[in-house]
Amino acid sequence: MGGIKVKSCDSRDAVQSGLLTRLARDRRGNTLAMMAAFMIPLLALAGSAVDIARLYVVKVRLQQACDAGVLAGRKFMTDSNPNTPLDANAVTQAKAFFANNFPSGWMGTNAFTAASNPYPFTPTKTSSSQVAGTAAITVPMTIMKMFAMAPSTITVTCEARYDVADTDVMFVLDTTASMACLPGGPDSCGTGTYTYTRPSTSGGVPGYAGTTAAATNELTSGGANVSRIQALRQAVLSFYDTFAANADPSTHIRYGFVTYSSSVNVGQAILAKSPSYLMGSAGPSDDMPYYQTRHVIDDYIASTTYTDNNKSKSNCTAPLTRMPAAPLTYNVPSGTALQSQDVWVNYYNQPTTNVGYGNSCKTRTDTLWPKWRYERYQLNISPLISGSTTLTDPTKWTGDKLQWSGCIETTVDNPGQTGFSTSNLPSELNPDLRPSGDKRWWPHLQDVEYPRSNANSEIGYGDQDHSDMGSGSYVTSGYVACGKPAKRIDTMTRDQVRNFVYATDFVPQGGTYHDVGMIWGARLISPTGPWSDDTAAWPGRTAPNRVIVFMTDGIMSPNSNSYSMYGYEDYDKRVANGNTGNLTNYHNYRFLAACAAAKARNIDVWTVAIASSASTQLQTCATTVNQALYTTTGDGLSAAFTSIAQHLAMLRISK
Repeated sequence: MGGIKVKSCDSRDAVQSGLLTRLARDRRGNTLAMMAAFMIPLLALAGSAVDIARLYVVKVRLQQACDAGVLAGRKFMTDSNPNTPLDANAVTQAKAFFANNFPSGWMGTNAFTAASNPYPFTPTKTSSSQVAGTAAITVPMTIMKMFAMAPSTITVTCEARYDVADTDVMFVLDTTASMACLPGGPDSCGTGTYTYTRPSTSGGVPGYAGTTAAATNELTSGGANVSRIQALRQAVLSFYDTFAANADPSTHIRYGFVTYSSSVNVGQAILAKSPSYLMGSAGPSDDMPYYQTRHVIDDYIASTTYTDNNKSKSNCTAPLTRMPAAPLTYNVPSGTALQSQDVWVNYYNQPTTNVGYGNSCKTRTDTLWPKWRYERYQLNISPLISGSTTLTDPTKWTGDKLQWSGCIETTVDNPGQTGFSTSNLPSELNPDLRPSGDKRWWPHLQDVEYPRSNANSEIGYGDQDHSDMGSGSYVTSGYVACGKPAKRIDTMTRDQVRNFVYATDFVPQGGTYHDVGMIWGARLISPTGPWSDDTAAWPGRTAPNRVIVFMTDGIMSPNSNSYSMYGYEDYDKRVANGNTGNLTNYHNYRFLAACAAAKARNIDVWTVAIASSASTQLQTCATTVNQALYTTTGDGLSAAFTSIAQHLAMLRISK
């Protein structure tokens, strides 16, 4: 009979023991448990990476917004007094620029408005009159807040400086007769002219101080000077003040001045650099310059008298005697000579050989005047180069002394030239010229320059038929002008700048020759020219910015009958080569070539015109069209100069 089999307890224990053993050996379920165990630290790690990235992005954006805010604040700051708070408009603009770069509530940060308190950005004025800022924002956590991490506050600082790099500024300033008139008014205002004595404080050549010059009366209204040149004086000082306000103590700023009309007074600048750059500097043996002048070629009998001497015919033998004895010389100051001899004459003082009634011996005395030839002729002017203040005028026999005021003449390599290359400029346009031989400059001497009716040559008798260019009408009419001596690049205080533009000889007179001013403005600031030492880098610093501010009140207006830096054009033909009908165009070509030469030497050129628009030539001359400014008012001229100074100043982040 079958029976029921019952397992014992020992059998059940064996089964359970085998199951546990198998589970212990089976790893297929371990991954799930491990993932569950590591999930929390992995989540914390990923969350921290995300939130740290968010904090970095917010900090970068906050720094950019802070920088933008202080830049705006410094730009709009009007009160540079370090003892006063940042003005309200600057604060408003700074906050506005901050908000434009860091929008309210960005990345979950606290929302803010201009009226909220505290604002996340605070601009302030520093002790050096710059603008500093502090921005602070609280950034909430995203993932990490599940781990009870608190929001993080980010703080950044910033500072903006509005200052100037080392800069050399050359002012090339129009001081022609029309500068006496009202800005925006006609170029001729009928104010008349006056004479003045040149001061000893202007630093000119030895013969400059004490000489008499002419100028145009500056227009007044109600007792106030309303002329263009008065507006120019104020504009130059506005430029200086703006530049000085934006410079930190370590900034080096130097100024130079070239005033121009039909000529330019650079004689002392040349003498101080190298007298050898002038013709005649080596003494009488040196090559001498040519002038459109005059020289004596013979005697001219101006008058004759006969005086009875009671001599018999046999004793009537006194020979011809001249006083002074030397040929072609004359007494001073009369400018005449005398010659006498015995002559046997009849009753009518006619020579005869008869001894009859009415015939007698008489002393014939002739008054002699010089017979002059007017033409291009060399004159020895070497004493003026070697330091003499005066020179006996070689074109007169009156004992007159002439003085060199400091203006110069220049040769022209290719008269009539219209096309120029900055890589191959003629000598007279080359800012880097160190002249020698016939390329040298020479004194501009109005007292030895004589107009004439014949372009080639002409004969004249005595001193009555021709006047020199230094005589009254030529000077007062502006056919000849020699202005204030140029000021080489150097440091200048405000008082020194003011003294320059308000000096007795900073006055309007003469015609408008833009090329004359630009040629010498570029020459005196060229980093590679004879005066390069003046504009060299300061020790331990980089090369300065070099700037020309060219100011005029009108268009080019040369005159072929003027005595200019190019001589007397009708005779010398240096510019137009005889084509005087197009003389203005030839000068414009030269002006633009001088501008191009300056820009080729990395000189920043600005032009300012007192006119209703900037001419094509002034726009082309400027480094960019936007740097050709114009105005019709005196206040506008100051605003233009201030604008240039502001553009030259550099707004930058310093911290």
